[in-house]
Amino acid sequence: MTTGGRIVLHVDMDSFFASVEVRRDPSLTGKPVIVGADPKGGAGRGVVSTCSYEARRYGVHSGMPISRAYDLCPHGVYLPVDRPLYVRASEAIMAILSRHAGRIEQVSIDEAYLDVSDAGSFPAAEALAAAIKQEIREAAGLTCSIGVAPGKAVAKIASDYKKPDGLTVVSPDEVAGFLAPLPVEKIPGVGKKTGEDLRQMGIRTIGDLASCDIQDLIARFGRAGIQVHRLARGIDDAGVQGREGCKSVSRETTFDEDTADPGTLSGVVAELADAVAGALAADGLRCRTVTVKVRYSGFETHTRSRTLPRFTADPGAIRRAASGLLLPFLNGRSVRLIGVRLSTLEGGRTRQASIDEFLPS
Repeated sequence: MTTGGRIVLHVDMDSFFASVEVRRDPSLTGKPVIVGADPKGGAGRGVVSTCSYEARRYGVHSGMPISRAYDLCPHGVYLPVDRPLYVRASEAIMAILSRHAGRIEQVSIDEAYLDVSDAGSFPAAEALAAAIKQEIREAAGLTCSIGVAPGKAVAKIASDYKKPDGLTVVSPDEVAGFLAPLPVEKIPGVGKKTGEDLRQMGIRTIGDLASCDIQDLIARFGRAGIQVHRLARGIDDAGVQGREGCKSVSRETTFDEDTADPGTLSGVVAELADAVAGALAADGLRCRTVTVKVRYSGFETHTRSRTLPRFTADPGAIRRAASGLLLPFLNGRSVRLIGVRLSTLEGGRTRQASIDEFLPS
């Protein structure tokens, strides 16, 4: 495995928004709690931001259209997104994580990678992960799942392995055996549609994918086939990146179920644009370039960018630009992922990046 002696933790909070809501109102314990857009009796637009594990038993998942969630679980407790509440909870958790690692890469409001190579061994890293879990439970009243591995991709897969409240350690000599029996959809970036394409090729598990002829993957998926083949073999050179010298601000949402609904897509882009604009302004930055990214079913990904007439942090200008860039993508094709990125920045960070930059819609 290509690790260079690295030890990486992926810390993922368990059903974060819903868990914070239950912490605030313990009477919700054991109930199917769904946080997101107003379902409006099944006619609402927008998506599920997160839900409790009780709601997941009915088939509800984050990124799902809220109307579909209501069809599956009409008796659920539907709550609006309370951004300030989740921001405060996240800041407390990230402060805990920062005390345990020299380098931390926060990738969303409720998950982060930690480089703990200084621990020196995987048993020591496991003990550290257990201590982190205990501190978060005691200080924040919440649970998390942690994966420990030589690289980021395997650590992320491992953190999901025993959810909720799990701890999974995959040492370098265990990577191949750990990955091999898992379904290919467990690889980050491989969604339902790509999984179907791979199954048509006779590839069902990560082990199948690892032993597949890479030329067959390139013929089917292009250059993305190279990356997914590397990940299937546990090859992951990506380092844990801090946020020093940030050159862009971005946010993206992956839908649990692909959607072509214009209202859903437009609403999500507007929320993403507002979130990145808020993070930009909070850090004393302005941008000139707005980019919208759309990933259709499978790996087919497209971006469209616009350079603004002048540097700005105005949320309205950024939202209008993002909404305009989205229009050509509202073509009836199902979308799996959508994102908004701001670049060509000016100004300086006077503090750590705003946590609201990571808040999912």
